[in-house]
Amino acid sequence: MTTHDIELDVQAADIDAYGHVNNAVYLTWLDRAAWSHSAALGAPLAACIALRRGMAALRTEIDYERAALAGDRVNVATWIAACDGKLRCTRRFVLRRVADRCVLARAQIEYVCLNLDTGRATRMPPEFVAAYTPRN
Repeated sequence: MTTHDIELDVQAADIDAYGHVNNAVYLTWLDRAAWSHSAALGAPLAACIALRRGMAALRTEIDYERAALAGDRVNVATWIAACDGKLRCTRRFVLRRVADRCVLARAQIEYVCLNLDTGRATRMPPEFVAAYTPRN
């Protein structure tokens, strides 16, 4: 499996009242990694807009293992785990603290292809099938 990786620095605004990164921030990080990976696969935002198609989160699962803290740099690795070539694909993630490679969280998001004009599920265009077919 080949991963697409991005690195992010924990920002002061990411820290909640408990002194660690708020769980909602992890969703933002997953989204950033997914968009970066999609662009690298040939499905950047501009192409989605031009095609009037997009991949929207249908189901998100996150298992938090350790807390990210102020001053941490976080690596977010993602890859396409499955794609039916019709409506859905599944992307997986592993988030690690860069300093010690400790796993902070693991996540999986199932996406469905949407028609951006109607907001309804629709068949993936060939460009999406090509971009989101898992590669080893």
